[in-house]
Amino acid sequence: MRSNSSGQKQPNGPSIYWKMLINLCAREVHERNARGTNMQLDQKEPQDIFYYILAYLSENPDAGDTFDGIVEWWLLDQRIKFEMQNVSEAVAKLVSEGWIVEHEEPDSRIIYKVNRTMENAIRKMLTQVNRRSH
Repeated sequence: MRSNSSGQKQPNGPSIYWKMLINLCAREVHERNARGTNMQLDQKEPQDIFYYILAYLSENPDAGDTFDGIVEWWLLDQRIKFEMQNVSEAVAKLVSEGWIVEHEEPDSRIIYKVNRTMENAIRKMLTQVNRRSH
């Protein structure tokens, strides 16, 4: 672990957060390429960044960092929290609608899997969504 300029501990090597960020960026590039748009900022993105910086500072009022530190740690931290909330809501909806099932492991972790009785319906729905997006 290393400390950034605000004294927060940061991992030395690639972490799950970096992998998540890389996946998010790759998904965004793929979606924009599929829509035929490039990676230029749209009007919403600067507002999101503005929000993420202020949210980080609100949660960490003594924080201070370089421009690179803001990009590397503050925005990553806020984006992960935002994405975790989105994933939590999506998983809850998928479970409540029966698309996926949850199973509690002996160590109390919850494992999510496809509801096998819904596999054909899932394939059909994904095919329809895929057709509409192209």
